[in-house]
Amino acid sequence: MPVMPTILALDFDGVVCDGLIEYFQTAWRTYCQIWSPADTTPPEGLAEQFYRLRPVIETGWEMPVLLRSLLLNTPEDEILENWQAIAQQYITADQLNPGEIANSVDRVRDEWIASDPEDWLAQHRFYPGIIPLLQRVLSSPIYWVIVTTKEGRFVHQLLQQQGIDLPTTQIYGKEVKRPKAQTLRALYEQFSRQTNQPVSIWFVEDRLKTLQAIQKQPDLSYVKLYLADWGYNTAKERAIADQDPQIWLLSLKEVEQEFLVFS
Repeated sequence: MPVMPTILALDFDGVVCDGLIEYFQTAWRTYCQIWSPADTTPPEGLAEQFYRLRPVIETGWEMPVLLRSLLLNTPEDEILENWQAIAQQYITADQLNPGEIANSVDRVRDEWIASDPEDWLAQHRFYPGIIPLLQRVLSSPIYWVIVTTKEGRFVHQLLQQQGIDLPTTQIYGKEVKRPKAQTLRALYEQFSRQTNQPVSIWFVEDRLKTLQAIQKQPDLSYVKLYLADWGYNTAKERAIADQDPQIWLLSLKEVEQEFLVFS
């Protein structure tokens, strides 16, 4: 049997769950509340543009701002190359606050869930092979956690819908208000104290920047880093990861056939 981790840490959006349809609809509803367009039907092709550019978004407040930039005809290649500066430019121009936009996004999502939970849940797809992977891990000695910038309560609801009852104590969402690297460090320290044994962590993430930030911290060398090639990343980012000896590029085929297969 191959060596297995003590802890398997998974990002959620772009690794476990594909929420692009829900993202766009939540972003559009929030956009309409903030900018009050004359026509509340999204223009043709806007959703497809949003899907292509989803890799630039780091936190939820950026979603409606991305729509704003597209509707003001910012070229896609400029957004891919310089999104953070562009996003800041638009919120400054409209005198907006990221925290307030984030609250609006969460409020829109909460209202949607409250009014039609089945419809909200139906906008999400789980990537092929992921639910079987989680079921395998649940019946193994591996401790697994979700480490995400999404609200933990949303993660819990979506997993429950798939029959995966992960305790909320194993979901580290936006509400923990700390970088993912810090969460991984805390998990390592907790398990080291409890077991007095060597602890290893495998972390699967779809954002190359997040993995690179962890990579730069020498005390996190016990974390094995995987980039999910099916997630919200670009061909350029996948090529960079593929050339990096400290980052493993992981495919869904490997998840289904080789990754944590117990026999």
